[in-house]
Amino acid sequence: MEIVKSLQSQKVIKYFLIIIFGSILLTISAKIKIPFYPVPMTMQTFVVLLMGITLGWKISVSIISLYLFEGVIGLPVFAGTPEKGIGIIYFTGPTMGYLIGFLFASFIAGYLNFKTNIFFIFIKLILSVSIIYILGILWLGNLIGWDKPLFQLGAAPFLLAELFKISLLTLLAKKLIRFRKFI
Repeated sequence: MEIVKSLQSQKVIKYFLIIIFGSILLTISAKIKIPFYPVPMTMQTFVVLLMGITLGWKISVSIISLYLFEGVIGLPVFAGTPEKGIGIIYFTGPTMGYLIGFLFASFIAGYLNFKTNIFFIFIKLILSVSIIYILGILWLGNLIGWDKPLFQLGAAPFLLAELFKISLLTLLAKKLIRFRKFI
């Protein structure tokens, strides 16, 4: 009985550390801007999908939930913070839909299980990123008005960068999925 309790507590500690580390990795990925055409990119969506593929949906959704909670309570974890504000004010700004989309994207990337077919992995990642942009554009339209060119403002400038990140993840996916055995 003692051994079972010890193993369970070790597992809880391991998951807790993975979730904390994942939140830190997501914060770092939001802060680093990489020059790209037509706009600079962060690796945030890459990390969201990477976590879903590598860690599975339960852990990746937990990581993103922690990350969003940290941002809402005022920690400067989001891209553009603290320069553009912090806390709930920043969270409910123009990027809220995208941030909420991270939860759904990591769920899809981790839940749909296409281990062997590279084409299906690519489609899964396209679907995952699409959810981020659909929720982002819906929130943006709600915030700034539906009469604006929402797709041109909220998605088009980022599509080339997303295609690059998705292609890279697709090529790495088979190797990344193997990490789930160790978790």
